[in-house]
Amino acid sequence: MTHLKIIRGDATPEEITALVVALASRAVPEAKVPQKQENWRNPAHRMRKPLPTGQGAWRSSGLPG
Repeated sequence: MTHLKIIRGDATPEEITALVVALASRAVPEAKVPQKQENWRNPAHRMRKPLPTGQGAWRSSGLPG
């Protein structure tokens, strides 16, 4: 912990508080926001599901999956 010492002048409590807040806010590193992955660039997103096989497969192959 660091100490603040006023060498010259007559600072009011409000001025000291403002200085401490300004210095403290500058010392805290910013939190990184995780980047959201965008699916439209993912090549696996474009791959289709395997076609069904067996009885009635032709009918179900045209239905949305």
